[in-house]
Amino acid sequence: MPRYTAPVEEVAFLFNDVFHIERYNNLPGFSEASADTVQAVLAEGAKFAEEVLQPLNQLGDRVGCTRNADGSVASPPGFKEAYKLHVAGGWPALSGDPAFGGQGLPFVLGTIMNEFYASANMAFSMYPGLTQSACAAILAHGNDAQKALFAPKLQAGRWSGTMNLTEAHCGTDLGLIKTRAVLQNDGSYALSGQKIFISAGEHDLAENIIHLVLARIEGAPAGTKGLSLFIAPKFVVNQDGSLGARNALSCGSIERKMGIHANPTCVMNYDSATGSLLGEANRGLQAMFVMMNEARIGVATQGLALSEVAYQNAADYAKDRLQGRALAGPVAPERQADPIIVHPDVRRMLMSIRAFNEAARALLVWTALQADLLHRSPDPGVKQTAEDLLGLMTPILKGVFTDTGLQNCLQAQQVLGGHGYIAEWGMEQFVRDARITSVYEGANGIQALDLVARKLPRNGGRAFLAFTAEVAAFLKTNATNASLKRYLVPVQEGLDRLQQATMWFMQHGTANPDNAAAGSTDYMHMFGLVALGYMWARIAKTALAKMAEQDGNATAMQTKLSFGRFFMERTMPETAAQLARITAGAEAVMAVPADAF
Repeated sequence: MPRYTAPVEEVAFLFNDVFHIERYNNLPGFSEASADTVQAVLAEGAKFAEEVLQPLNQLGDRVGCTRNADGSVASPPGFKEAYKLHVAGGWPALSGDPAFGGQGLPFVLGTIMNEFYASANMAFSMYPGLTQSACAAILAHGNDAQKALFAPKLQAGRWSGTMNLTEAHCGTDLGLIKTRAVLQNDGSYALSGQKIFISAGEHDLAENIIHLVLARIEGAPAGTKGLSLFIAPKFVVNQDGSLGARNALSCGSIERKMGIHANPTCVMNYDSATGSLLGEANRGLQAMFVMMNEARIGVATQGLALSEVAYQNAADYAKDRLQGRALAGPVAPERQADPIIVHPDVRRMLMSIRAFNEAARALLVWTALQADLLHRSPDPGVKQTAEDLLGLMTPILKGVFTDTGLQNCLQAQQVLGGHGYIAEWGMEQFVRDARITSVYEGANGIQALDLVARKLPRNGGRAFLAFTAEVAAFLKTNATNASLKRYLVPVQEGLDRLQQATMWFMQHGTANPDNAAAGSTDYMHMFGLVALGYMWARIAKTALAKMAEQDGNATAMQTKLSFGRFFMERTMPETAAQLARITAGAEAVMAVPADAF
């Protein structure tokens, strides 16, 4: 049976030593997040993930969810009890707005809790996962009455939330949406249509489910400009907050799918269901983007989370499994064979995974801090830079973390050999669960196009310039640190290649947009590698300083330096190949006629 240990010490190292979050104590929420408080939250969150959620993971996968004859959905055994503990522990409200019952702690802390949850039990983490995003959309675009009615119970976890975009004939191209909304005499709308792929669209964990639904008001313009966003609860909510009648919406079926069996992926039918307009009419996509961007950070976290738990179990196996002898001679001559951890190729796979995990967690923290600065800083300049960087990094994290997370689960499965293919060992579930992350909340090819076509040129490239300026400043400041050189040079080379690729797009993408599209995925991954390399350089600088000051565990710091060196020598050079593919352009990609495929 697989196991999971939350990386509490690693997170504390990032918070306290690498990013020094005490510097933000002047901001709301951070002043309450003392080192002791954060440590206590991390420890309790880890305990809940390890002792409550992880033991349910394989059972939930095996049993799955059941749709009853009346359209209701039963969750797997133990999930209702775990959800009650989740709510009772105050976890849903951790980073919530204090004006509506939230604890107001930093978003970055809530993001790490999401990682712990998803590593322990990804399917369970998806029940409350979109609730935070739905609440964010309501707080950003709702009127005072809607905020007061929905936000407190969403933040408390008593109600859960969903996002209803996709229809059978349209996924990414939301302009094709057919779900219609008809204005009623009382100012509400009657929603009719069908949505598919709705995670946790129906379940028995929360008292109510608040669906955010994209639909087109009668007479609205065609395409995305005519879409509006509506709040459609499972049970109609009375003005005093009590629950009224069952709304005219239902789960038509649960999809049979590759993974995340313990979370129902629902077909939702709306039969003149009562909904209220959220935000302005015909501006629903703008309101939904608040939810989509938060959800994409959440999915990126899932990619890291599954990579982490897969690594832990593969490393355990490699240290225990006896097979063959080390080429340089027996390492354990008293045993029949050596553990497979002695073999360089096994180490290559494990080091690739862990080197990604540590840098990715740092990048996740860095990005989540941008969200905190955006929403909490009083400085307009700081807020603008944070907004720019957050928008720029969202598609990169979503695309790179999930593509790499899946690949890492496959590598971890390879470490286990045949046992990795057997359900008992748990690794094949991690692979199956990880597969969806590069598909939902915008397939990764769309993330790459969003990065190149929208995020990169926005505001004259201001976000790109802010990111590259930060990395360049770090490299310049530390240029004389001889001990850090092996970590700085590869980042500088990667940054140079990233700037070359960006310039190439500027020169060749305008005349032929296919040039930018053909190189977009390579560009996204190149950008991701540079960002991860920057994180490793910051981690290495911190580790070297702690060793020099004899502060902390020298062995642990040396281990970090070794994994960072591996990343610089074995992973960062990929930016050279990515640059070559980008600058090859679209000619070879587009040369084959469609009917030749």
